[in-house]
Amino acid sequence: MPSSPELEDGDGASRPLLADQRESQDAGPENGAGPPARDGGGTFTKNLGALEAFAIVISIVIGSGIFTSPGSIDTNVPSPGAALVVWLIGGVLAWTGASTMAELGTAIPGEGGVQPYLQYIFGNVFGFLAAWTWIVAVMPATLAILSIVFVESIYSSMGVTDQAGRIEHKLFSILILIVISVANSISTKASTRLNNFFVVIKFISIAAIVVAGIVVIILQSTDPERDIGGRDWFDKPWFGNREVTNPDGSKTDWGGLGEWEVLGHYSAALYGALWAYSGWDKAIYVSAELQSPARQLPLAINTAIPTIVLCFITANAAYYILLPWDVVSTTDSVAVTAITRLLGRGFGILAAILICLVVAGSLLGNSFVAGRMAVAAANMNWLPRIFAIVGRIGLKPKEEGEEEQEVRGEQEEETGSPDNPSSSPQTAKSDAPINAIILSTILSALYILLGNFRALLTFNGLGEYSFFFLTVVGAIVLRFREPGLRRPYKPFVLVPAVFAVVSGFVVIRGAFFEPVLALVVIVVWVIGLVFYYARRRFATRRVE
Repeated sequence: MPSSPELEDGDGASRPLLADQRESQDAGPENGAGPPARDGGGTFTKNLGALEAFAIVISIVIGSGIFTSPGSIDTNVPSPGAALVVWLIGGVLAWTGASTMAELGTAIPGEGGVQPYLQYIFGNVFGFLAAWTWIVAVMPATLAILSIVFVESIYSSMGVTDQAGRIEHKLFSILILIVISVANSISTKASTRLNNFFVVIKFISIAAIVVAGIVVIILQSTDPERDIGGRDWFDKPWFGNREVTNPDGSKTDWGGLGEWEVLGHYSAALYGALWAYSGWDKAIYVSAELQSPARQLPLAINTAIPTIVLCFITANAAYYILLPWDVVSTTDSVAVTAITRLLGRGFGILAAILICLVVAGSLLGNSFVAGRMAVAAANMNWLPRIFAIVGRIGLKPKEEGEEEQEVRGEQEEETGSPDNPSSSPQTAKSDAPINAIILSTILSALYILLGNFRALLTFNGLGEYSFFFLTVVGAIVLRFREPGLRRPYKPFVLVPAVFAVVSGFVVIRGAFFEPVLALVVIVVWVIGLVFYYARRRFATRRVE
């Protein structure tokens, strides 16, 4: 990997904007301890392949969004056909972001998501702020949102839809969060196996909805007078303007709206679609654990995202077949409503159970990657070293002999032929970042207690997309500043440019409509900067 020519001085005292952080790092927080090169090993063993990365992306992205976002999108478009187009555009935009991340992930080694990319491109402060924002805001808010959705899905199946703020609901959400965190603390291998199970559940759930839609099409086509499903799909044009019923009972007449009002509605619909696709970036969090990241990371992303887009579009088309169109726009539990209306309350409860499992899978996947950012930040001495320790609770690191024994146990479990008869696969212990998982669980529990679904959703989007914007802009900067940088995967430059515009739009729109939450995000950044410089100063005094 070529490095910047300005680094030839080797003293690390003065570093340019695009300094190669991998070549020279100080031990203290001022310059950080660089993430280990992929060929030299890192905190986690390279025991993941393209299939596991594919499953992680599928498990995280196919979560609550496909079952809760259709109503908010339908409310803001003039027709079902337009809604499906928005879902397609949202998927393509998510793909442009994921492709850009794949370019950076194969060119710049490191653990912790976007943090090593921003550090490499813009310097340590930007890398730290990305890590800080993800650790204390983005990932805890994501886990809190999913925990809330899990619990509210259960209550919705019982007809309770307006009690999300009750302390009992919040405590139940925290309990679910703890259970998932414990499951992720067993080991990386156990987490990925459980994650694969949830991926199967997700495909089964979506397949059931699509098959139900196909059955309705067949029955309605063979007997046009039969009253089954919503019938609107059979009687009305899919791309014709209609009067939309809003959740509060009001009506939107698209024929009477001005251009700016129409643009506002479409932007809200696109915002909802991007939320549903949230998680498309998560493959980069485990890129340092892939056996061959240059090949497997792009492969995982370029198979997972199209699969997700196909699932989302077919599922939404099925919703419009199974339900009257004015029902789609007024429900936040479209899948449960559709199955209940078609097959009865018993099957509706079964659908709610499947959706809870789908959300649990998303929780598991997000919890799995949440600790990776804290581990990477601790390895950079940006956080206390306790969060870099894997496999146990507390400060004591593993002894060298214990690590060798655990690796040998993992190899024996895979091959089934131990080199030493006295060894046994059962000697393998946890390699999960337990301390980091505990940190994210505590922060997420606080968000559950203090926040609500909509506020957390906007807060999450503002924090996340601010750094997505910086990252894709950085990818474009690198194209011109370091054209010789080895890029095993390199999409056309228009790809990151398009996503830069989209991510900038998401941040501006969110800040415009929720200025208080935007201010909270800025406060998080200010606190992070104070923490960063205080820790740097403390480390400098210790050295002196």
